[in-house]
Amino acid sequence: MKPAGVVRKVDQLGRIVLPKSLRKRYLMNEGDPVEIFVQGDHIILERYRPKCVFCGSMNEVQEFKERSICSECMSEMGFLKR
Repeated sequence: MKPAGVVRKVDQLGRIVLPKSLRKRYLMNEGDPVEIFVQGDHIILERYRPKCVFCGSMNEVQEFKERSICSECMSEMGFLKR
């Protein structure tokens, strides 16, 4: 993890502002979902990318009944159904 050299204060509502230069560099736009991870005493922000609920893959993921499922698991479910 490399430091960005930017310090921001948390406001009364617990918000921080990501500088425009970082948002631009990481292709983040207003309204984009962000996932929050905690690792030890570090808080990590990542652009949200849906993962398959079964295998965790991020390849070819689509929504099915409000769940994210990859095409491979979707195929396996179709195979089991027969």
